[in-house]
Amino acid sequence: MTFRNVLRSGWIRGVAVVGLIVFGFATRSTWWEPSQNWVRATISGNRKVSSLDSHDHGSSAGGQDPQAHEGHDSSGSLELSKQAQGNIGLTPEYLQPITLGTFRRTITVPGMIVDRPGRTRVEISTPIAGVITHVHAVQGEAVKPGTLLFELRITAEELVSTQTALLKSVGELDVENREIERLTKVSESGAVSQKTLLERKYAKEKLEVLMNSQREALWLHGLSERQIDDIATNRRLLRDLLIVAPGPDQHGSEEMKLSRQDVRPVSLVKQDAQQEKAEQGHAESSSGNSAPLILQEVLVHKGETVADGATLAVLADYSELYIEGRAFEQDAEMLTKITELGWKVAASFEKPGHQSTRIENLDLIYSASEIDSESRSLSFFVRLPNEIARETPSPNGQLFLDWKYRPGRRLQLLVPVEEWVDQIVLPVEAIAREGAESYVFQQNGDHFDRVTVQVTYRDATHVVLKSDGSIFPGDVVAQRGAHQMQMALKNKSGGGADPHAGHNH
Repeated sequence: MTFRNVLRSGWIRGVAVVGLIVFGFATRSTWWEPSQNWVRATISGNRKVSSLDSHDHGSSAGGQDPQAHEGHDSSGSLELSKQAQGNIGLTPEYLQPITLGTFRRTITVPGMIVDRPGRTRVEISTPIAGVITHVHAVQGEAVKPGTLLFELRITAEELVSTQTALLKSVGELDVENREIERLTKVSESGAVSQKTLLERKYAKEKLEVLMNSQREALWLHGLSERQIDDIATNRRLLRDLLIVAPGPDQHGSEEMKLSRQDVRPVSLVKQDAQQEKAEQGHAESSSGNSAPLILQEVLVHKGETVADGATLAVLADYSELYIEGRAFEQDAEMLTKITELGWKVAASFEKPGHQSTRIENLDLIYSASEIDSESRSLSFFVRLPNEIARETPSPNGQLFLDWKYRPGRRLQLLVPVEEWVDQIVLPVEAIAREGAESYVFQQNGDHFDRVTVQVTYRDATHVVLKSDGSIFPGDVVAQRGAHQMQMALKNKSGGGADPHAGHNH
């Protein structure tokens, strides 16, 4: 082969190598992660084989038959039947490959479920004095927005006199309109001067101004524009007041016109069956899919005379609550950091039998602007969505509810303070401890091999393991029942004398 051919072949190989490097870099997203998993699995498998070989050699040197182990070290391997796995709760969901994840170190802060100020409690009041003629509400029942609660006969003298004055003005305005119409025809023939017609028009304008002021007075008393128009059209006074359950978040246009407030506790309607049905239908459509309200207190009875502004009942909306946590005053910056980073808070509820229920991914809403001068603690509030635990209908048609979370219940808040990425995180039930040693049980076929690990952090629910080559991502370990498996392994080996102690007690 000539020098030129050698040079040419070398140049071609160089181009091919560069091309392979460029191609591998461009497609690294498809082969890099699988190759890493293959490398980890190979290292893990080699480590297991090396461990088994060392045990086998040791057994052979001691004069034992290496086949007696059947490929497993009897002192560090355990075989569990399906029944045994079920007894310790080792279901398939607790036999999952190890993955690297993000772990947030938390601190425990006491907390208590509280009402949302201005939102949970809704007081039902009447803007008009009257006599309670009927009580439809039953204390403790759940009601939908728009449900009829009370009927009241209006006795407010000012409201009655204002309605009467409005009806009188409406009648006088009709008379003026007819007179103006007559004078307009007569004035065209010249029988009546234009001055007389102009005076009647001025009188009409005065009546319209008076009517507008009377309408505004009725509006201030709580009547809607539609109801005022109804008085003027039908020439009938409103005598009865129907008080319905409000919608805390949805408000019909009429409710907004009634009071210009976010929550309107009453609706004034005529005592007419068809109109009452239409009003209830309007309330239901405007309330949407609002959560039911609990009628906490009924404060009046049939026949009672009530003044304007009197509270008739108290409703509670438990669909969303707050958790009030109590942190130390030096934790103010930590709470600000959590809010800025959008970290989630967890809550732990104690249950009978020393069990606990944990709720994840709760939002920290805000922290108080002042520190309590007596306890030197800082309050902060976490949003707690609620859900209905049980519905109990009664024979009389009422519905009674039990909410899952109730104000006044105490709990523990787990507040994140530090974040670690790419960590091996396991449930605390996956770790067995004996003295200074910590173990996990790695699945190997139909056996579980005990593997020594180093714990870098431990709390009440999770442990973080050091990546020292003892276990790798992709290894399947028992994430529950490690303590029971350790006890079974000790019983299997005799569980007698401590081989490191040198004597028995």
